[in-house]
Amino acid sequence: MKKLLSEFDSRRILVAPSLLAADFSRLAEEIQRIEEAGADLLHLDIMDGHFVPNLTMGPPVIAAIRKHSSLPFDTHLMLTDPIQYVKPFVAAGSDHITFHIESGNDPLAVIAAIRDAGASVGVSLRPRTPASALAKVLDKVDLVLVMSVEPGFGGQSFMADMVPKIAELRRMANETNPRIHIEVDGGIDGETAKLVVAAGANMLVAGTSVFRAEDGAAPAIERLHATQKLLPAQE
Repeated sequence: MKKLLSEFDSRRILVAPSLLAADFSRLAEEIQRIEEAGADLLHLDIMDGHFVPNLTMGPPVIAAIRKHSSLPFDTHLMLTDPIQYVKPFVAAGSDHITFHIESGNDPLAVIAAIRDAGASVGVSLRPRTPASALAKVLDKVDLVLVMSVEPGFGGQSFMADMVPKIAELRRMANETNPRIHIEVDGGIDGETAKLVVAAGANMLVAGTSVFRAEDGAAPAIERLHATQKLLPAQE
């Protein structure tokens, strides 16, 4: 049974380790490791080599790893034509689907397709896309994903100039959709997490800082959860 993002409290810090940073030769073990370490969701980066200059995994991989985890699958479609892949990814085991506002599809049509497929809905922004681009859809989605690196590759440095965008989106959400989740992906660790949480983000995607943490995944995830005290009260 799918666990939709609407079942999670947006007033709580949620940690979604990015599988992109895992050892792909032992995915089942890697997923079990971060699940036992306290992850709330598993973040899956889906890239088509066109919308972003990289290729990652498709529905068959999602279906294979679904058998090894009870975590909700937070699936980020970095695709030019996301609408045609909604059903295959949901059928493979994705609980939540996020698409890009900059994709080639009508955003309202993608939102409807994701809802119809039985998943919760998110919309994402590239770093150069302003928060205002989401004005017409903010009240129709469960999550906004702010990219704090250019999408396409893991291990990039955090772009601090995205913090004001996060704060702007939280202000916009407080007016139209106060229980929306604001997720941030790119260069997130125990220190950068403090900045984005203080600005209003409650979902943290962390790849390298969790899967490759020198002191282990559990302490890394705990450092992220510990930013809870910095999360502003929602109106």
